Amino acid sequence: MQQQFMQPIIMTVVFITIFYFFIIRPQKKREKQVKDMRSNLKVGDYVVTIGGIQGKIFKIKEDDITIEVGSDKVKLRISRWAIGSVVNK
Repeated sequence: MQQQFMQPIIMTVVFITIFYFFIIRPQKKREKQVKDMRSNLKVGDYVVTIGGIQGKIFKIKEDDITIEVGSDKVKLRISRWAIGSVVNK
């Protein structure tokens, strides 16, 4: 009788463990990598925003970044959180 009581608890613990290792842990690791990437930006880096705009960092303030885009060197001011990735050129 006690075995029937323990089986659902064991299955729940196994399910939560699998959920943690396959979903929660990788997501937190990715969030940490993105946060580190955004905090290590420097002038001259080529970046792609989350909207797909590509440009070179021209100026960095605390939460705002100015990037140069296009051949006319148009300057766009964007938020730091809007940087999606750094491109090596």
